[in-house]
Amino acid sequence: MIIGTAGHIDHGKTTLVRALTGVDTDRLPEEKRRGISIELGYAYLPADDGQVIGFVDVPGHERLLHTMLAGATGIDHLLLLVAADDGVMPQTREHLAVAALLGLSHGTVALTKADRVDAARLQQVHTEVQALLAPTPLAGAPAFEVSATTGIGVDELRRHLLQQAAIPRAADARPAFRLAIDRAFTLAGTGTVVTGSVHAGAVSVGDELRLVPGDRLLRVRSLHAQNQPAQQAAPGQRCAVALAGIEREAVGRGQWLCAPEVAQATERMDVRLQLWPGEARPLRSGTTVHLHLGTADVLASVALLDVEALQPGGTALAQLVLRAPVGAWHGDRGVLRDATASRTVAGITVLDAQAPARYRRTPERLQWLAAAALPDAAPRLQALLQAAPQGLDLSALARGLGWRVTDLPLPAEAVCIDAQARAVACPAPGGQSARAEDTGHLVAIASGHLQALQQRLVDALAALHAQQPDEIGPDPRRFKRLAAPRMDDLVFRHALDALVAEGRVVRSGHWLHLPAHAARLSEAEEKLVGRLMPAMLEGGFDPPWARDLAKLTSTPEPMVRLTLANLSRRGQAFAVVKDLYYPLPTIERLAGLARQAAAGPQGLCAASFRDATGLGRKRAIQLLEFFDRVGFTRRVKDLHVLRPDAALFDGGR
Repeated sequence: MIIGTAGHIDHGKTTLVRALTGVDTDRLPEEKRRGISIELGYAYLPADDGQVIGFVDVPGHERLLHTMLAGATGIDHLLLLVAADDGVMPQTREHLAVAALLGLSHGTVALTKADRVDAARLQQVHTEVQALLAPTPLAGAPAFEVSATTGIGVDELRRHLLQQAAIPRAADARPAFRLAIDRAFTLAGTGTVVTGSVHAGAVSVGDELRLVPGDRLLRVRSLHAQNQPAQQAAPGQRCAVALAGIEREAVGRGQWLCAPEVAQATERMDVRLQLWPGEARPLRSGTTVHLHLGTADVLASVALLDVEALQPGGTALAQLVLRAPVGAWHGDRGVLRDATASRTVAGITVLDAQAPARYRRTPERLQWLAAAALPDAAPRLQALLQAAPQGLDLSALARGLGWRVTDLPLPAEAVCIDAQARAVACPAPGGQSARAEDTGHLVAIASGHLQALQQRLVDALAALHAQQPDEIGPDPRRFKRLAAPRMDDLVFRHALDALVAEGRVVRSGHWLHLPAHAARLSEAEEKLVGRLMPAMLEGGFDPPWARDLAKLTSTPEPMVRLTLANLSRRGQAFAVVKDLYYPLPTIERLAGLARQAAAGPQGLCAASFRDATGLGRKRAIQLLEFFDRVGFTRRVKDLHVLRPDAALFDGGR
């Protein structure tokens, strides 16, 4: 267990820790000269069962609250000190607010300097403290009257804390290791050492860890857990990690050490925000704040997502846009202070550490965040799947949650799709595989959403056929842009492949269409095509119009037009404009010239394409508009830009 002290300056935090453990946590000459704590201090208390309690002693001065916040991250139990002679003071209230906003629900009160006051004063302070705790998660916390100088009550407090340490508490179930760095130094013969509280997972000597923010991959040279040499460290322990391959100047407070598979840093996160009841005014979007998360302190702007203004004591969804990257994961608790860093204003719980800049206030997004706020992992994942009709990237999801992919408790209705767009067995929680890399890239989608997507694709193709009856249909990339632009690519490909396998959609070359839209040529039409196609090919870049083809073949115009429309639905010819059809080989040659013009100094425009083809300006424009229409290019002002994802007309290369 890790105990963190809290309380006003000069209420005896360091003195009481020394009385409890025998360790003076003021290690700096400046601290000893001035008689106040400036930096975080650390002490340890061995228990009879071999366990060791860690203490994090924090400064009490109001100007050092940022240091106190760095020490408060990762503690399990709060030791709130109130001097019996002074009573509750401003920093008592602010430190308690910080503890409450960080979600600390286990704590003990020490009424220090009890030897300096009479019984009536002690009772008055008892009453004052209990009233202060009443609206917080620490309501009803036991209080001990102590004097560190005379020893009054110290033994009783020590026994109580040891008993608290022996009580089993639910640990973070996430198996991936994370440690918030609060100190870094160089040790002779060892090298660079960092310390911090273990937030989740376990680490062993020889493990490779990622430094976040950053991309350094570091090896664990040796470990100390609770001030003792160890081969492994786990949650609930203070940990010192000796690192190989990094200089002291390259690491410091505010960074994290974590398992490589969950390493991430962010400058934009969605959170659940609780405004402190003592705030004088509502919180509005655009407010600048200091975000204290882990051991980091960074400026951020608040954007409220589901309310216009948040009243004191209220809770809302919000997005924080940060001025610098920080490490963050789902469920992490943090504190917001005002722009001048003079008061604590709110607490936050991270819901999505990789929040989107767009669509952040849509009903779908708010539903996703409501699912992310669920406390238990299995119901949360089930709700997230239901709130994600586009599918979930399991690698990104697991990283943001602080899990390995192989340990995610996925529900039975999840369909997992691999990098080849094939449905595969979902990773089994607790399976033999312990590394996320073993699974490859996976996307999950609820089976109901997958079925709805398939029906939407069929309906979209039917609508396209109704709008463009003379065209065979779109290519897959264009179809995705038209029918499911926000859908995950793997999910779209899997849904489409399944429709093709079932015969509900047909591929003809590059193009997709419904079975009923495929044209079947009659024997008479086949013979007519044998006469039409040579004439169209002979026309090169200026083929005959439908009426001219009718004259050349001595065939009624309606029959020629019907046959050309059927050729279009088969992907063998294309109507550039009404009654002007180009055969596929000619279109492929023109597409090749368009690619060459696009790579030239002018880019692909009417003039450059006209010069490349030798056609007139009007026909060049008609062909470029056709390429835009079928998704081979897109119009950007006067240019026609090749779509990088279009695989159309490759035969012209």
